[in-house]
Amino acid sequence: MTETSADAGDSTSSVVLPRRIGVVEDHESVVMGLEAMLSGHPNLTITASAPTVPELLATGSELDLVILDLRLADGSSPTSNVEQLRAVGLEALVFTSAEDPYLVRLAAKAGVLGVLRKSEPTATVIAAITAAASGEQVVTTEWAAAIDGDPGLLDVGLSPRQRDVLALYASGEKAARVASLTGLAPHTVNDYLARIRAKYAEAGRPARTKTELYKRAVEDGWLPVPHRHDRG
Repeated sequence: MTETSADAGDSTSSVVLPRRIGVVEDHESVVMGLEAMLSGHPNLTITASAPTVPELLATGSELDLVILDLRLADGSSPTSNVEQLRAVGLEALVFTSAEDPYLVRLAAKAGVLGVLRKSEPTATVIAAITAAASGEQVVTTEWAAAIDGDPGLLDVGLSPRQRDVLALYASGEKAARVASLTGLAPHTVNDYLARIRAKYAEAGRPARTKTELYKRAVEDGWLPVPHRHDRG
């Protein structure tokens, strides 16, 4: 906790500085709602907001916590967003409508402090932000369910080269084009794809078709999350 102290005889006075909150959210109304919620709480202040993690980090603001939406307009994965934040020493609290349970699970797997629904009462939201800003885990039903041994979160252990092949092939490229782009022989690409499918099958996450491979690549953060225009 950041505080300043001044001694006056036998007494010590402390002034607790407000926790600085960053918000990654591409709906301005949500940011405004959070600002309104926190306006009566001097120990919490929203210092910066941006529609993407890179843009928030580019502001150079000193932050104690980042409130992160799961589905952003740039199609970024919760996994990569949390990794970017943690790389600069920032923890995240997910604030979501929870319309996609798998994205919630990805965030939990990435190591967020908690998952909070946007529909929660104001008092619950404030309490959660207060706890997370102090580095505490925020245990909610969604967060607990997300980390409770879901087999869909099993790491299939793809090598970097296999991830490259998966991302290219699942995004729509044909095997011959993948071979050209990666410098691999066509038979090697086909061998990689067979191994990738086998690994997903062993993890209980079948990927028999190209569409299923695409879904797995999105789930694991190797391809961007498609943007839903009807998101609320």
